[in-house]
Amino acid sequence: MAPLKTGDAGPDFCLIDQDKKKTCLRDLRGQWIVLYFYPKDNTPGCTLEALQFTAKRDQFKAVNTVILGISPDSVASHCNFIERHELTVRLLSDESYEVLGAYGAWGEKKKVGKTFFGVMRSTFLINPEGRIQAIWKPVEVKGHADAVLEAVKKHQS
Repeated sequence: MAPLKTGDAGPDFCLIDQDKKKTCLRDLRGQWIVLYFYPKDNTPGCTLEALQFTAKRDQFKAVNTVILGISPDSVASHCNFIERHELTVRLLSDESYEVLGAYGAWGEKKKVGKTFFGVMRSTFLINPEGRIQAIWKPVEVKGHADAVLEAVKKHQS
């Protein structure tokens, strides 16, 4: 499967969030969507990323933008993560890895000379028509939420 690129339609999905509610991409049409994929709840980089998006949530909301974080962690894990760090972003559980795969966020990684499969931290900005407007891959966590917010504002002007 060819990697997604800007201009492509964002692959549709329906996943369960931390409140056990189904979230479908198609139901969010008309809004901008920040879809960020992260490896694991309660790890340093993933926590920092979630905290940064939480801190900017109102600013994203002011520009009609929804933030969705996706990882293969369970709904229970997401609940713990949100409670532990007072997060306000919506987290979706992709235990089947289907959405991760559709967005190219699941694949072969190398660390300390070992090869393994894992989540590749990446973010997709999807416009109100459901098309991918911008892609960050790989993601540098520090300052990432700021960069994404600036991109939203740039594409809206």
